Amino acid sequence: MLAIAGTVPDQKFPLITGEVSMEDDKICIQGKRIHVNRGTPALMAAAVKAGQVMGKSELFGYLVGDIGLGDGSRKLYEYLTKDLGQSGFSGITFHYLQPDVDWHNRVLFAIEEMVKQPVLIADAGFMYAAKMSGQAAAYDLFTPDAGELAFLADEIAPHPFYTRGFILQDEKRVPDLIKRAYAHKNASRFLLVKGEKDYLADKDGIKATIDSPACEAMEAIGGTGDTITGIVAALIESGMEISKAAIVAAKANRLAGYYACPTPATQVIEIIKHIPRALEEILRRETP
Repeated sequence: MLAIAGTVPDQKFPLITGEVSMEDDKICIQGKRIHVNRGTPALMAAAVKAGQVMGKSELFGYLVGDIGLGDGSRKLYEYLTKDLGQSGFSGITFHYLQPDVDWHNRVLFAIEEMVKQPVLIADAGFMYAAKMSGQAAAYDLFTPDAGELAFLADEIAPHPFYTRGFILQDEKRVPDLIKRAYAHKNASRFLLVKGEKDYLADKDGIKATIDSPACEAMEAIGGTGDTITGIVAALIESGMEISKAAIVAAKANRLAGYYACPTPATQVIEIIKHIPRALEEILRRETP
């Protein structure tokens, strides 16, 4: 089973765990219904939709409220250190958690206790913690945007706030930033870089570039990067090889956006609704 761990921007939201389902436009965990707008709920919703297409609809969620102060994240970190070692997850995707090197490392120690090592994916704050701890190579896939990639590529910066000016986000510099991230061992086995163009890369360089269909309005819609991560996590859980899953996810996410006919006012849930149709079409195209 795939597990996804992250936060929602609500200080009063309790730590909840359990199987994830969708009802209408909300995800449901432990009987609690959460609006899907962006962030971890959007990632979970995308994973549910993609998992249904792939026949792997079971998903386990860890979710807690955190408005950036780190208190909720620390509760979740602590819970994960106690729970993951005894779990049997085949894949774990970590998302928005306040970066904390010490707690991050404790979570990795807990994962090492698992009977079978899961596929590890990190995005957002947890990806930052992985880089800050020097443990990026422990992961199978990072899914940064260009700004997050700039931090991975900066071998000196101890925190995203201190990413050096000459290396800041610039879509045109993505290939160079990918090289730097790998050169300084700050990247996972694969990178799926999200942006105007999506790039799949490993230590040997860029393996694929996905740039169509291009919907300019998607750039203004919060959560569309989260949905790619959810789709790729579900595809890997279905047994698809990581590099193929990344390419299919990037294409399907773009096509779902195209089908939604988005404007800057479009909410990400409208794109998520089109993931099954888009993914089915991409899979048909990709099958020889």
